[in-house]
Amino acid sequence: MMVFKLSPTLLTALAIAAPAVAQVPVTPPAPASTPIPLVQPQRPLPTLTAAQQRQLATLIANDEVAQGLSNKPRTDLDRLDAASLVRVALDHAIAVHSGRLMPSDFQRDWGIRPTAFDPLPGFADAVARDRLAAWVRSLPPPYQGYDTLVEGLGRYRRIAAAGGWPTLTVAPTYGSSGAAVARLRERLAIEDPELTGTGDRFDAALLEAVRRAQRRYGLNPAGQVGAQTLAALNVPVEQRVQQIMANLERWRWLPPTLDRRRVQVNIAAAVLTAFDGDRPIMSMRAVTGRPGNETPMLVSQISSIVINPPWNVPSSIATKELWPKERANPGYLKRNGFRVIETPDGGKRLQQASEQSALGRFKFDFPNDFAVYLHDTPARSGFSKFDRLASHGCVRLEKPEDLAKLLMATTPDWQPEAIDAAVAAGKTVRAKMAEPVSVYLLYWSAFAGADGQVGFREDPYGWDGKLAATVQRRSDAQALAAK
Repeated sequence: MMVFKLSPTLLTALAIAAPAVAQVPVTPPAPASTPIPLVQPQRPLPTLTAAQQRQLATLIANDEVAQGLSNKPRTDLDRLDAASLVRVALDHAIAVHSGRLMPSDFQRDWGIRPTAFDPLPGFADAVARDRLAAWVRSLPPPYQGYDTLVEGLGRYRRIAAAGGWPTLTVAPTYGSSGAAVARLRERLAIEDPELTGTGDRFDAALLEAVRRAQRRYGLNPAGQVGAQTLAALNVPVEQRVQQIMANLERWRWLPPTLDRRRVQVNIAAAVLTAFDGDRPIMSMRAVTGRPGNETPMLVSQISSIVINPPWNVPSSIATKELWPKERANPGYLKRNGFRVIETPDGGKRLQQASEQSALGRFKFDFPNDFAVYLHDTPARSGFSKFDRLASHGCVRLEKPEDLAKLLMATTPDWQPEAIDAAVAAGKTVRAKMAEPVSVYLLYWSAFAGADGQVGFREDPYGWDGKLAATVQRRSDAQALAAK
């Protein structure tokens, strides 16, 4: 399997986006594309030798657990007849390559769908050349981030098998001593191989271990063991395993290659990264959707940037938030730059002028079914927070002007001076990009760096548990169907 390297800085320090992949531009898959079903019965299947049958049964039993498709190793494969085992192998190939979910399992806001994959030609060739082990190794997504997360899954399962970790009830402080400090040291050492020293004193080595843990969990790395740090440390290891399984499944939904020029947003971490091939060239904080106004996962292309955009207020926001404010404080809408526009059906909608627009000075458009986009914002205080899930679903950007100039670098008419002049003029302008840039909105709540350390974020939308349970349920159903 091809492995594509990514800067350890991005994976370990930022841990914010899908890792680097081959620099082969492709068109993102249409949202409606879905994996093909199991191989049609009328297609001829290869015949296995007895030795191949035994080998294949062992390979699949081990790989299904290793790839996070199930927590329970299958024990029935060596009892299946050859034809049934071949069908199980082909189903396993689809699951590892493109995901275990069926089309009906996807929520609407899980807007990424895996590309179609037919495993039969590759499997038939592997049988003919007696290369089944190599075929199984070739199935997973070709990303280093996936591979390191698979390794992380094995590590956390070993931690679970050894009894997990202790629950912390007391938050010791730097310089203190006692049983609570010893318990904290024991807990941190289970995940952190860098932690050195022993004993019950909260020393400098333990302080740095606390800070490393806080960075892994996306918390303020101040070294103080507060309520948030305790809560993160007390998440059961079984839940961490479930998180990793869910994120492995999401990796399998990505296209075989990602476009060379691309923008990626990690929704759960609320961070945007711009890539040129396998190289991250810009990163910034973002504000993503609060629970209840989730930012969807999707793949699209940014083809234009609106400078000084007005804000056409979605009816849901107008109804829930703005009209009530006007009724409570007459004149609120006018004072904040909103215009009331009559609609053809006799209704009313709101538009906020560009001078006071909640979209700031830049709006990055890309076609999608969710009416979301990337944009500037005059509300800057949100970027200083570690918890930045606060929008209505769109993605607010810390440095939108920098991103606009980066994306327009290949557009002769929109070099930095022209962008500055358009912003200063204050008029709304749609600037078309000479080369569209792909955008990926992704939900990574567990990710592993090249050093093997797994970083976690909270599962703000509750998607991890549901997804991991669905993967396990589908795996159990497939095992039952094969008997």
